Amino acid sequence: MQHVISVAVLTICLYGSNAQGQVGKNETVLNPNRAGTEQLLALAQLDSALVEGIVEQRPFIGMEAFDAYLDSTLADSVQAELYVNLFLPINLNTASDAEMKLVPGVGKRMAHEFEEYRPYKSMAQWRREIGKYVDDDELARLERYVFLEE
Repeated sequence: MQHVISVAVLTICLYGSNAQGQVGKNETVLNPNRAGTEQLLALAQLDSALVEGIVEQRPFIGMEAFDAYLDSTLADSVQAELYVNLFLPINLNTASDAEMKLVPGVGKRMAHEFEEYRPYKSMAQWRREIGKYVDDDELARLERYVFLEE
């Protein structure tokens, strides 16, 4: 029986990858759920007490939850600076308007454009639609903060 369970788990791990999503090119942005203590301490907006709190509170279920946690400690302007380098990627198909506006540089208009073309079937589709409104550099920058779940 143990062997059957092991084989089933292995099969799910190997072939269940269709449940994974498509991630934007976010190698340069730290994820608050995954970043190490040293990486977090290297960010100018965070002190050791806040880093300790972030590590203790993990995992954050979404960017809104992370933002709410920081609201009591950091000014909005400091949070905005921080989110350039520390951000929990948002799901383009399910993110709320408020969550979209947490993406650095995204305001009311761009949040509307993100939402208007949903549901996205691929990152290529998102790039094509949003590329109508921004240049390639801005599109690449925005892609660091988003993902799609299939």
